[in-house]
Amino acid sequence: MGESVIPLADLRVAAVPLAVPADPAAPSGHLVDRLDRPLRDLRISVTDRCNFRCGYCMPREVFDTRYRFLPHEALLSFEEITRVARLFLAHGVRKIRLTGGEPLLRKQLPTLVAQLAELRTVDGRPPELTLTTNGTLLTRLARPLRDAGLTRVTVSLDALDDAVFRRMNDVDFPVADVLRGVDAALEAGLAPVKLNMVVRRGMNDGEILPLARHVRDTWGPAVRLRFIEYMDVGSSNGWRLDEVLPSEQLRQRLDAAFGLEPLLPASADETAERWRYRDGRGEIGLISSVTKAFCGDCSRARLSTEGKLFTCLFATRGHDLRSLLRSGASDAQIAGAIGLVWAARGDRYSELRGEQTAAPGERRIEMHYIGG
Repeated sequence: MGESVIPLADLRVAAVPLAVPADPAAPSGHLVDRLDRPLRDLRISVTDRCNFRCGYCMPREVFDTRYRFLPHEALLSFEEITRVARLFLAHGVRKIRLTGGEPLLRKQLPTLVAQLAELRTVDGRPPELTLTTNGTLLTRLARPLRDAGLTRVTVSLDALDDAVFRRMNDVDFPVADVLRGVDAALEAGLAPVKLNMVVRRGMNDGEILPLARHVRDTWGPAVRLRFIEYMDVGSSNGWRLDEVLPSEQLRQRLDAAFGLEPLLPASADETAERWRYRDGRGEIGLISSVTKAFCGDCSRARLSTEGKLFTCLFATRGHDLRSLLRSGASDAQIAGAIGLVWAARGDRYSELRGEQTAAPGERRIEMHYIGG
């Protein structure tokens, strides 16, 4: 590697101090941004570490043994995460997704899930609690997470062929163990399980039909396979447009093999375009953030591992919530600061892709740091 490793400071994005309103109003339960998009979904990264080195997220040439991850004291505690989540729910959030890195690497994670499960939305219901994982630890943790209150789980699986899968995760991890993790999630009651495949042309696009066939034949409607266009998140993965397989081409392959018919979206802010098999053996989703932007309905806020608030997956700056949490700010002040950030939000990177570039010295946030 020599001296080619990107320094830690170059991979982290800038933090912006949060403004606190002098006389903050109580959250109304319906917060909208400049484009009239409500705040409905909070994604919380609980660790910046991962046990995989997938090239589109944490390439080994950058995240090698000398890369310095965040120290434990920099991470938000479970109590801090729960406090922030409660304030977001007061602003109208209905769904909380735990991400990473690989979230199952965070010690005692079921404890955090249990704390979040005690919270309530503005209409008095428990929030939908979901988690995205590479599945490597699900055989051990699926049941404790479900017992703690987790609603659903999404598993990342980029290939069915073992050799392709090992090459993509770059740590020689066998695909069979992830498949057993999916079985464990289903047995624990975390159904339907969503299975996410990031498609990278020339690397794993030959796995589209084998994986779809395996899901249909093995799990049927209990597992929902979703295909994600390879995205230009962050700066370390060497993203190129010619490695993107457009979702429409992918849909045509699946339609020719199995027969598809469209499904209506489950909600206005759903990221996946849904299709079901005509023979009733399940459904697939297409997430087309490169070729068919869905910024217009985006209702997601993201909280990084150490408490930065991001309003877009492609952001170059985060808002420093941790400083407020640890400086004695009241709930009203923190909720007011969150409200100011969201009300000022105008992000629509995917719609303007190609027109937007980072300012000198700024980098877009990395996928491992904020989740997908």
